[in-house]
Amino acid sequence: MTKNDQQKLGKILWDIADDLRGSMNADDFRDYMLAFLFLRYLSDNYEAAAQKELGSDYPDPNAIDNGGRTPLSVWCEANPDDIEAFEKQMRRKAHYVIEPRHLWANIAHLARKHDDELLGTLQAGFKYIENQSFDSTFAGLFSEINLGSDKLGKTHADRNAKLCTIIQRIAEGLAEFSTDADTLGDAYEYLLDQFAAGSGKKAGEFYTPQRISDILSAIVTLDSQAPASGPRTHLASVYDFACGSGSLLLNVRRRVVDAGGTIGQISGQEYNVTTYNLARMNMLLHGVKDTEFEIYHGDTLKNEWDTLRETNPAKKPRFDAVVANPPFSYRWTPGDETSEDMRFKNHGVAPKSAADFAFLLHGFHYLKDNGVMAIILPHGVLFRGGAEARIRRKLLEDGHIDTVIGLPANLFYSTGIPVCILVLKKCKQSDDVLFINAEKHFDKGKRQNALNESHITEIIDTYKARPDQVKRYARRVDLDEIERNDWNLNISRYVSTAEPEPEIDLARVHQDLVTIESDIAGAATRHNEFLEELGLPPLPGYANTKTS
Repeated sequence: MTKNDQQKLGKILWDIADDLRGSMNADDFRDYMLAFLFLRYLSDNYEAAAQKELGSDYPDPNAIDNGGRTPLSVWCEANPDDIEAFEKQMRRKAHYVIEPRHLWANIAHLARKHDDELLGTLQAGFKYIENQSFDSTFAGLFSEINLGSDKLGKTHADRNAKLCTIIQRIAEGLAEFSTDADTLGDAYEYLLDQFAAGSGKKAGEFYTPQRISDILSAIVTLDSQAPASGPRTHLASVYDFACGSGSLLLNVRRRVVDAGGTIGQISGQEYNVTTYNLARMNMLLHGVKDTEFEIYHGDTLKNEWDTLRETNPAKKPRFDAVVANPPFSYRWTPGDETSEDMRFKNHGVAPKSAADFAFLLHGFHYLKDNGVMAIILPHGVLFRGGAEARIRRKLLEDGHIDTVIGLPANLFYSTGIPVCILVLKKCKQSDDVLFINAEKHFDKGKRQNALNESHITEIIDTYKARPDQVKRYARRVDLDEIERNDWNLNISRYVSTAEPEPEIDLARVHQDLVTIESDIAGAATRHNEFLEELGLPPLPGYANTKTS
């Protein structure tokens, strides 16, 4: 599928959403749309695997003339004694099982008929996927998809009719397109982006704009000690402790795979239950097997994930790459015991008013010695005083802050303020800090600014090359200079984007003024001659001028 086709499919689905949601809140309708896309993907993938597994025994879809039944339902009816063995094999091959009546083809058929059984079938299907489809637990995957909500209709019949309309339109919109993992995954991402853009701050919390995600994923997939040598061939583990819908993690995975490398375990953590479910769907929909990722629902700042609370240093999880776009200046409530938390003990506790450094230190704690961390934060972390200044100084003195990248304002759905990317390493070769000031490099939009491909390339190439200086864009700064600035990392102190004032040629300016004065005198003389002929008084100040 071409990029143009992907965008066309995304727009079709978005137009359907915009047309059908009516008075329903966009965030609520998002969950229905994305859940149905997810079901479509699971169904298509499962049926393709079943066809491959059954071979010639798989019923011909074109030969079935029996009221909309799926080939798999026909096979199951004909082979009841073989179903258990078949499903066991499918769990091994496809990693999950879906009952024939819950497949998208049957759901779409019920929708086209406006069958009264649609709502009940969907409810049963979602429950089965949550509790029985996968060997791993996906409990609560559809917890935010309330099919009995009054938002869909006041009565069971109204809700059933509404769902029939929505599903029928989606089925029609998808009909002319390939529905492989990449296609539906791209459509899913497109809708996430559109819903985030349309819903403003609230929705923006779960989605990192693609271009910014590209910067972070490119940085952490490059060789940690020699970025100029190119991407790593293998990334054993990647972690996003504020993963939202999982888009940033998937971008890291995509970049590694596209470069011909391999990636191991993908780990994410998300506090909001809605976005936690979106992330799990997003992983599966992009072809990531349930054994290849783990998304945990819990509070990162409280470190509620038991896996990360391992007290044995030898067993403590560590990651090759850590990426994150945490909530900016989030208010939190550290307790008396927080100062003894291993994540903060060596650096200090972030203030209650802004948990930015608390998030940073959490991720940094789980970074491998040869790993790379890239995190998006508000500019305030670069210069605010108090506890943050002490944390910043400690990180700098220990040689952990590698690069500071300043981005333009108004790039995010959740805020219009300019933000920065901090790149951290536990072991780095250089003793300096690279500053990249990209605040002026963007495309101006009506509602929101954007980065294009050239802007991304320029940032990444500069990070890889680590030049001594690029005029009004980048500079390597040694720690002595930073110390003289009281450990302040405000980017403009080190890389100013201001254009220098042009030099003034005083001699030329003088000559120009002399010429102008001469021209004025000549014009006044000619004017006075005309006035004299008319018997009128001369111009003030030029009464004595005469034609030579």
